[in-house]
Amino acid sequence: MLSTSHRVHGGALALLVLLAAAVFMGSLLVGSAELSPGRVLAALLGSGDSVARSVTFAIRLPRTLAAFGVGSLLALAGVLLQALFRNPLADPFVLGVSGGAAVGALLAMIAGATVLAIQGSAVTGAVVAVVIVHLLARSGGTTRLLLTGVVLASACGALVTVLLSVADASSLRGMVFWLAGDLEWAVNPWASALTALFAVALAVLLARPLNVLAAGELRARSVGMNLEVWRSFVFVGCAALTAVAVVSAGTVGFVGLVTPHIVRLSFRTSDHRVVAPASALLGGTLLACADVAARTVVAPRQLPVGAIMALVGAPLFIALLRRRG
Repeated sequence: MLSTSHRVHGGALALLVLLAAAVFMGSLLVGSAELSPGRVLAALLGSGDSVARSVTFAIRLPRTLAAFGVGSLLALAGVLLQALFRNPLADPFVLGVSGGAAVGALLAMIAGATVLAIQGSAVTGAVVAVVIVHLLARSGGTTRLLLTGVVLASACGALVTVLLSVADASSLRGMVFWLAGDLEWAVNPWASALTALFAVALAVLLARPLNVLAAGELRARSVGMNLEVWRSFVFVGCAALTAVAVVSAGTVGFVGLVTPHIVRLSFRTSDHRVVAPASALLGGTLLACADVAARTVVAPRQLPVGAIMALVGAPLFIALLRRRG
């Protein structure tokens, strides 16, 4: 028979799934275009007018899928990094991956590249950042890994400032939106969505080693865990998740930092069998809500979804700190 805690966690996960489904549908029904819910539902069912079908399938559905995919990836990367570093302030951007991707993307934008070329350049920048951090911090433990990532992220931030200073006015707006997080860059939303599903399944399967890793180095060595191998595995996995998210939507902050804390406080557990899927669901839900706000607050103009997420995430994190205190 299932224990009481398992039943409680299962019920909470079910409620989170229902919330995610409601937000997903709401994101399809609400937008800057004046479409009634009936027209959108008709388009989803294969009928309806051409305008409703175009808006639903060309704009709202891809952005919603991208929001859930990117939010899930960032939240899951935050969960893994906080387990790796045993630091509640660890988030996907401390590794320098987003900084490397930003430098690569901005260089491509200055050169006038296409969207696919910009994304390819961002991937290249992210990979270079991962290689640099891994080479500089190998065999140095998690502290050296964290410090190396922070220093590289700072250096990339300085390069980004220089690139913004020398960029033409015509390309400056797109660069700023990319840096602030913009789901319009998600030309292939299925990439982030399917990657998130695979990553969540893998995290649940590897929940026991993650629990041991989060318990500390002494506990890990006492059960025979090869810390160097697992650190490298988690680091590379987090870097890959962050790279996919950044390439899809630019640099969206606070999702990976706040979401794991909300889940741990709400579910009252640190078991990664619960925290990983719950954080992925909540991260996608939060980013989808932020995207709805970005599309509707000053419609027909759009706001960067990363800016909306930061405006919500900052006071939410402060509230979490007060509750924990």
